Amino acid sequence: MTQTKYIRTCSIWRALEVVGDKPILLLLESYWLGTRRFSDFQRQTSLLKSVISNRLQKLVDAGCFQKTLYSTKPERYEYRGTEKLLDLYPVALSMFYWEQKWGRVNGKILLSLIHKTCRQQTLPKPVCNGCRVEIDPRDVTWAEGPGVGLMPAVYGRRRRKTRSEKDLITPLFDEIADIIGDRWSALIIRSVFTNLNTYQDICDDTAIATNILAERLERLCTMAIVEKNNGVYKLTPKGRDIYPILIALMEWGDKWYAAPEGPPLLLTHKSCQEPLKHQMACTSCGESVVAQDIEFEFSIQQDHTHAVM
Repeated sequence: MTQTKYIRTCSIWRALEVVGDKPILLLLESYWLGTRRFSDFQRQTSLLKSVISNRLQKLVDAGCFQKTLYSTKPERYEYRGTEKLLDLYPVALSMFYWEQKWGRVNGKILLSLIHKTCRQQTLPKPVCNGCRVEIDPRDVTWAEGPGVGLMPAVYGRRRRKTRSEKDLITPLFDEIADIIGDRWSALIIRSVFTNLNTYQDICDDTAIATNILAERLERLCTMAIVEKNNGVYKLTPKGRDIYPILIALMEWGDKWYAAPEGPPLLLTHKSCQEPLKHQMACTSCGESVVAQDIEFEFSIQQDHTHAVM
């Protein structure tokens, strides 16, 4: 019998068990752009019907979506986000911010965000809620929280990707979804952020199988997310900018999945010496942004769409 491995408790890990999957992230991105119905999800994401059906059901089971009947003949449903889903909006904005800085442009949608408070175009950026300085991992310290402990390194099963999924061409922003949607890669990056940056340290911290770990480290180096020097893995500037996404995931996991004792990790922002709390701030007026504050326009090829959150 295989001996159970234990790793440190982690709210990011728990969050990734729900959203650490590329098709789910693409469906959520499509939802933020106003999609609510199955056929529209299929058209916008280019995912297979079976994949969409499976992932939408997972989001319903996780309490992120509710199915609402909109037609009885034939019986058809649309999907509406719950409070739990709305709490993922900072994750979505953080991913969009990363894509605008580091992602591919050709073949992707053109998305323009308007902050209703100041009526200016904005690209919300991740900042510390205390001092409003943009979040940089080099300016953050961490300590164990009241919920620290050990948990079994048991990963929920993931269906093997089909060839069509590997070759997926979508107008949605999917480069960061390739990273965050691959749970192994996201957990490796999390380890490096906490200065666990040798192969053995990362292996012990994540309990990832050695063959998978070697492949993902090579992939992350190829993508210029990490670089290897004398056996030590360090994040590149492109990799460091993933940090706010992981912080947003951690805060979501802290709220919805942390132990009753509290969060397992406490972060302090060195700039203001206050507990770090992730906020997305308007780049025009500096105010915090939530889903209800944003209007957006986007175009896909010749199809121009206007939507209001």
